[in-house]
Amino acid sequence: MYDRIQKAVSFIKNRIEGFRPKTGIVLGTGLGSMGGEIEQVTTISYSEIPHFPSSTVESHKGELIFGYFEGVAVVAMSGRFHYYEGYSMEEVTFPIRVLKFLEIDLLIISNAAGGLQAHLYPGDLVFIKDHINLHAQNPLRGQNDERLGVRFPDMLKTYNEKLNKKALEIAEKNEIRAFEGVYVGTQGPNLETPAEYNFFHVIGGDVVGMSTVPEVIVARHMDMSILVVSIVSNRCYPIEELDETTVEEVIRVVNDTGEKFVRILKELIHTTN
Repeated sequence: MYDRIQKAVSFIKNRIEGFRPKTGIVLGTGLGSMGGEIEQVTTISYSEIPHFPSSTVESHKGELIFGYFEGVAVVAMSGRFHYYEGYSMEEVTFPIRVLKFLEIDLLIISNAAGGLQAHLYPGDLVFIKDHINLHAQNPLRGQNDERLGVRFPDMLKTYNEKLNKKALEIAEKNEIRAFEGVYVGTQGPNLETPAEYNFFHVIGGDVVGMSTVPEVIVARHMDMSILVVSIVSNRCYPIEELDETTVEEVIRVVNDTGEKFVRILKELIHTTN
């Protein structure tokens, strides 16, 4: 894997000609439009990068965007990869390893997620403080390469508490509904059953989604600072209030809500550099 990472990194560095961001942003479902907020220096399609997978999910453009966000040099992944697409966990998380070797120190991850608490409604933001991993496989499974990280990374302080606190302060100042919570990561691609939603609620989950956890584990393995925000796209609790959910509805809610996240990030980004 190390050699494949270096080949991808070498290709990207040749394309960005000395541009050196320290912050990486993963744009989840429905958040690709945030790329328009970046003053672009260059854009690279995933299909051009050696060993990069290709995104197959609706609303994921599949490109790396290098540029300036509020004057701060960043690289944004417009589209991510999921285990349910048929990729291995190594493939799903490969871009995160590439970002680390591009000298990215802070990884900001966004996603759309279902709300598992009665107080959470579509359009709310949840800054993740912990997670519960229910994926079928772990991206660190197999032989460990010490050049990438230690064999047994400790997950105690995975999420950046200071950035969460600052993000919540910014949200309150701007009268944006935002909370801290626990993300439950599932394999997908089907949405969960009522019994599963209830189980996730009982075990301490606040939101549930089909991404993020593998990327977070690898980012932690590589000693990156991590901030994750979930945009609540639909209510999954209380059970008696459940209704059928479509991908189109999820994308619509996230598109309508994305501006709130961008507003917070515009102020927060200056505290991270």
